[in-house]
Amino acid sequence: MARKAYSHIDQIPTERAPEQVVEGCLVLEGGAFRGLYTQGFLDVMMLCGLNLSCVVGVSAGALGGMNYVSGQTGRSARINLLYRHDDRYVGARALMRSHSILDVGFIVENRGILEPFDEERFSAPNRRFVAVATNCETGRPTYFEKGSCANMQLALRATATMPYISPMVYIDNVPYLDGACSCKIPYEWAIEQGYHKIVVVRTREQSYRRAIKDPVAARHVYGSYPQLVRALEGIDADYNRQCDELETLHDEGRLYHCTPSEPVTVGKLETSLEALGDLYWLGCYDCFEQLGQLRDYLGA
Repeated sequence: MARKAYSHIDQIPTERAPEQVVEGCLVLEGGAFRGLYTQGFLDVMMLCGLNLSCVVGVSAGALGGMNYVSGQTGRSARINLLYRHDDRYVGARALMRSHSILDVGFIVENRGILEPFDEERFSAPNRRFVAVATNCETGRPTYFEKGSCANMQLALRATATMPYISPMVYIDNVPYLDGACSCKIPYEWAIEQGYHKIVVVRTREQSYRRAIKDPVAARHVYGSYPQLVRALEGIDADYNRQCDELETLHDEGRLYHCTPSEPVTVGKLETSLEALGDLYWLGCYDCFEQLGQLRDYLGA
């Protein structure tokens, strides 16, 4: 059976980003397939030479961010738009292989098979890359950084391992889940690291706030991990606090806050390739619209 195809896949860029690096930290929110927005935004940043020296990402933000560090425009979007309906990635074979309906390992461990990944450029010491995962024993975020993390592929799997539908990923005998279980937008890490230029790219519109839910499922599924349950109990309120604080920090000029210019209606596991493609182009459009402001803020 022929694989479903996104109608404008051939319009997604294939150029390599220029080599120059701009000092600053790029902070990337997750959101599973809503990450197509981020991938469009980052492709325009790369095409325009805005290659920040540090990237910290959660879940889909980390998966898109690794291609930003490797300088490969379009790669992340193409993989998601080409393989969304491949059941090795999402579906029956993913479930058999990884015990999860979504197998992040398919796009992480087979990176060279899907589309060659520039491992050499990604590994270069002039840029930092950090993937955030949640330590299930402590309920706290762990920041896995290339160059110091012994197994970055495993860390990338951990950061995007969605709770409830995926088994925990073990790194050095410690169980991990999606970084968004404990920190949905890791801008505070960038501030603590001393970065004076911080660009935050979100996957939800500026006005979006999460409804505060009673995480009954967390207590049922993760009862043997009380600190993880505690993190999940507070994550909705903490996300809303982060959203409010990001607006304040942007207004004060302490960081640059980028959000979709239209409400994002696609789901985390969206099946419509056209809707995902539209979200990618919205990210491209929003970045083009803000290029002047971004350059002024970064001094680039």
